[in-house]
Amino acid sequence: MHGIGPAENAARPRAAGPVGRVGAVSASLREPILDWYAEHNRDLPWRRPEATPWGILVSEIMLQQTPVARVLPVWTEWMERWPTPEALAKESPGEAVRHWGRLGYPRRALNLHACARAITTDHGGRVPSTYDELLALPGIGDYTAAAVASFAYGGSHAVLDTNVRRVLARAVRGEEYPPKAPTAAERRLAESLVPPVGAPRWAVAVMELGALVCTARAPRCERCPVTSRCAWRLAGRPAHDGPARQGQTYAGTDRQCRGRLLAVLREAHGPVPKQALDAVWADHVQRERALDGLLDDGLAETLPDGTYQLPS
Repeated sequence: MHGIGPAENAARPRAAGPVGRVGAVSASLREPILDWYAEHNRDLPWRRPEATPWGILVSEIMLQQTPVARVLPVWTEWMERWPTPEALAKESPGEAVRHWGRLGYPRRALNLHACARAITTDHGGRVPSTYDELLALPGIGDYTAAAVASFAYGGSHAVLDTNVRRVLARAVRGEEYPPKAPTAAERRLAESLVPPVGAPRWAVAVMELGALVCTARAPRCERCPVTSRCAWRLAGRPAHDGPARQGQTYAGTDRQCRGRLLAVLREAHGPVPKQALDAVWADHVQRERALDGLLDDGLAETLPDGTYQLPS
């Protein structure tokens, strides 16, 4: 997902031609979506005025592929335990993994820990404010850099998460779903919609619309503030004609096995013998493959006596 920093944005000219014209027409979407957001937005702690840049960065990484309801309690505990990057940087990477709980994709915990150390060492403990500096942090991609620069510092960026991409695909392009990977055309369209004032509020409003109304599987078109302007609805809601979209499976996968093994390590108060890991998954081949994956990813380590623990 993509965002454009101020200098980069100034250097790159706006696209002319069809996408530019579409962007001009779709500027009429802004007011109804912003009005809807003013009435329907969720009161989330990382959106409040007192939210810190660090709290916003933590929320953005936790929210990747994870619903708000699961993130809220973990984010709250993290911010109480580690209210600043320095506080987390003093801990071992294993403690970040331990307190990640069951959010899934635990490498994000290692990335956050690495970010905390880089912010402490290279930025004096202050989360950097520019897109380029944020992008240089460990594990930070285009979307997260643009989101933090926008939501923490008021930057003007095209913030393209999954929800935003879906709203723009339907409302402007008349397509049920966006392409699997963001395209240059999507970026130009998103840039054309960024208002000269209030860009962060616009970004979060479109994200919220995608999360609550313009959902992937069951869009609530009757509740949408731009239903009368939506190109997809006006075209009769044509079905997606690209590659089939497959839902993620979990039961019986290596991911589930890794989660079981990692749960044993998280809940232990010290090193864990191999037998304790063997007991939680019957398939020997899959279990060993999953354990090797945890070791390769730095989520677990082996001690000289053959026991296992979270990374130190």
